[in-house]
Amino acid sequence: MITDIEIFLRLILAAFAGSLIGFERKTVHKPAGIRTHMLVALGSALFAIVSIESFANTDPSRIAAGIVTGIGFLGAGTIFRSKNTVKGLTTAASLWAVAGIGLTAALGEYLLMAVSTILIILILKLKKIKSLREN
Repeated sequence: MITDIEIFLRLILAAFAGSLIGFERKTVHKPAGIRTHMLVALGSALFAIVSIESFANTDPSRIAAGIVTGIGFLGAGTIFRSKNTVKGLTTAASLWAVAGIGLTAALGEYLLMAVSTILIILILKLKKIKSLREN
């Protein structure tokens, strides 16, 4: 059984990690920004904690699978295709990754959550770094 303080910590850390990634998306003017990424991370953590705490006699991995599928549908809504271009793939991928961060926070895997958050932010910055090199 997870203590109430530990639950609060896990939810707050999930939302905070989501906000860091959302901030990066906002700075490059993408449609899913800080609040969206925070809500995805927090929601994933919340569903995972409820699953772990309330359904102890069932398989908790089923909730994780449901989150991955559900966020896939949410991400699909951020993808737009026109004749020769596709936009929104990176934002969709960041939402999907943020759901994973929420799950890691819910499971108390703080190091994994922190390293993943940093890696996601670095990956999202790759395009900026590449642009700077070309100039």
